[in-house]
Order: sequence, then C-alpha cells, then structure tokens
Amino acid sequence: MTLNIMSRLAVSVGYIILCLWPALMGAARAAGNEVTVIKVSGAIGPVSSEYIAKSIEKANKAGAAALIIELDTPGGLDTSMRQIVKEINGSKTPVVVYVSPSGARAASAGVFITMAANIAAMAPGTNIGAAHPVTIAGKMDKTTSEKAENDAVAYIKAIAQARAGAGRRNAAWAEDAVRKSVSLTAAEALRQGVIDVVADDLGDLLKKIDGKQIKMDNNTAIVLNTSKAAVVRDEMGWRLTILGLLSDPNVAYILMLIGMYGLFFELSNPGAMFPGIAGGISLILSFYAFQTLPVNYAGLFLILLALVMFVLELKVVSHGALTIGGIISMTMGALMLFEESSPFFRLSLYIIAISVIVTVVFFSVIVGLSYRAYRRKPINGVDGLVGAVGTAVQAIDKDGGMAMVNGALWQCGSDFPIDKGRHVRVVEVTGLRLRVTPEL
Repeated sequence: MTLNIMSRLAVSVGYIILCLWPALMGAARAAGNEVTVIKVSGAIGPVSSEYIAKSIEKANKAGAAALIIELDTPGGLDTSMRQIVKEINGSKTPVVVYVSPSGARAASAGVFITMAANIAAMAPGTNIGAAHPVTIAGKMDKTTSEKAENDAVAYIKAIAQARAGAGRRNAAWAEDAVRKSVSLTAAEALRQGVIDVVADDLGDLLKKIDGKQIKMDNNTAIVLNTSKAAVVRDEMGWRLTILGLLSDPNVAYILMLIGMYGLFFELSNPGAMFPGIAGGISLILSFYAFQTLPVNYAGLFLILLALVMFVLELKVVSHGALTIGGIISMTMGALMLFEESSPFFRLSLYIIAISVIVTVVFFSVIVGLSYRAYRRKPINGVDGLVGAVGTAVQAIDKDGGMAMVNGALWQCGSDFPIDKGRHVRVVEVTGLRLRVTPEL
C-alpha cells in the first residue's frame, strides 16, 4: 500500500516538473545562467559574418549571460569584419572574444573583432596583430595605400577608445598593429593592456570573467554571472557549413572548371544531359563563391581565354602554339584569380598545377581523339565502301558487272571497260549498286 502511494507521488512530482520545466529554464536564462559559445575559424567572410550575427540574435532572445566567440583567424574581408563589429556593438548580450585554442591567432580583421568585444581574452600560446590593410587588386599605389591605412587606423582607434572604459584596449598599440603590422603574444597583450584576460581554457575563462561589470553601448551596466553558467554551443548549421566550403578559393576554382568542362561536353554532344546538368550546377555554385571572394576579373578572363585556345587547337593547325598559349594563360589567370597579398585567398599551387595538366590532357588527348574520330571517314556500312578497293569477278562496263569488295559481291558499273581479275576502286554507292573505276 505504501509503495503504491509513493509510486503515485513520484509520478505526480515528475509530471509537475515536466510541465514546469520550460518555465524553469526560461527563468534560469532570464537570470543569466546560460552562456552561448560559438567557434569561428578560418578567413573572415560573409559566412562567418552571418554566423556571428545569427548567434548574437539567438543569445539576445535567450537572455544569455554572455556570448563567447572562440576565434582563430588569419584575417579576411574588410566588409565582413565591419559587419561583425556592428553586430557586436549592437548586441544586448555581452560579447566575449576568446582567441583559442593554443596556436590560434587573431590577425588582420581578427584584431578589429577582438578589440570590439566587451571582453577580449586569449589562451596561452596564441597571438594577435598584423592588421595592415591590403586590397583585392594586389598592391596599392601610395595614395590609395595611405587612404586605406588611415581609414583602418581611425576605425580601430575608435573601437579601442569605445571599449577603454570597460576594458583596457591600448589604442596606441592598435594603431601600430595597422601601420607597422606588429603582433603580440597573449602574455604581452595582457601586459600592454590590449586584452582583458588570459585563460587556459573555456572553464578558466568563465571563472575569470565572473563578476566583471560590463558597460554596454546603450550605457547600461551588466555584471557577468558566468562561473556556474551552463555552456550552450551554437554550432554552425549545415547551410552555412556548405556555403563556407563553397567560399574556399580552391573549391570555387575547381567548381568553375567542372562547370566549363560540363557545358563544353553538353554543347559537343547535345542530349547527353548529365554533363550539362552537372556543369550548370557547378558553374552557378562557383558564381556564388565568387561573390563571397575577392575575385580579380582579369584572372577570370585569362582562364576563359585559355579554354578558347584549347578548343581552337582542335580545329586550327597551330603546331602547338595555341596549346602553349592556353597553358600560359590558364596558369597566369589562376595565379591572379584571387587576392595576391592574402595567403588565405590564394589558390594552392598544387591545385593550379593539377588543373592545368588535367585541362591540357583533356583537350589535347580526350577531346582531340573524339574530334578526329568525328572527322574520320567511315570504315563500315555503305558509306565506308567509297574509296574501297576490290577485284572484278566479271568484266565490268557501264551496263553492269560484278566485283568482290570488302568480302562481298556487288553489282557494279563503270564508265571505262574493266576486265575480269583487275582491281577496282569504288567511287560512288547508289542503292545496292557500285560505280567503280580501274585501280591503277
């Protein structure tokens, strides 16, 4: 009897907890007992910008105590970096940028993002700096370089000064990071007032920032309560993961080549379907990738010119000149296709070499054989009889006769008398009758 009552009581309590759990979790979040953590690695671009913006929006709605961005980047696009800084400045949730794990860096655009955070932190063995601006067109002239440099200096100093009240943010060092491309280790950055915390790991970071008072951009003050906060990781969804993969310069380049090969196959063999479909999809995906990358269109046109040269080599006798020109054009185009000064926007030399070799082999051997086979005279069937040599088994004149051609007996006619046993050559096929001439 007692066991029955206790089991009913346990079921009732469980049901009550289940019903109240969403409300309890909402209250916990409202109390700031949840910390959202995201990981951003690789070059800063539209994908990482969208990822951070959506994570900030989610953290704001969840009432999280803080949003922690685990950052490891060599830099990226200026437009994406500025969008991220705007999102951080407009966040209702304190944003912590944590350069981690050991061996990670916050270079170029990463410096601006780290400086913009409400709390800037680094793990031991990481570094920050080298924020001198570069352009997608390669080297800048002196005037343009000075304008870009001064603009970047003004921007990073404004960021540092805005955070100076709540954090440390050494504005003088920030200027040197842009003008002189200086860098600091985690310990040096803490000592010089560039960051606020050096933490061994995420748990250590949550303990060290606990109790810190953050002054938000709307002049409200927030005291962080993170030491016992639940960590919720906001992973990048499959959509952004795929878009991030497409934004890799090497992937974009390969997709472009596949698209061109596919469309060429489809135009050469109408009705094949698969090459055209695969080529069209690949080409559209490469166009999307080019929108997210600093494309140099001179390089793109050189690659297109190379493909035109390879095609012309099949139809024009150039003794290899067009093939050599195509190789040079394609190689130079690939080297120029993306930002020359930034290693993370540069094509792999291995990819370039392999793509050039494959393209040359493709057009010179495979397509060349196909084209020559298309132009070759038929060797079987009725059309294959024209030009064939046979032997007269009967005397042949314009009224008739018989000849053995390609192992078969044929009715023949000739404008010239041909004696039995002489060799004949077929000059025309009309129905099942051959017109032949004496073979000299």
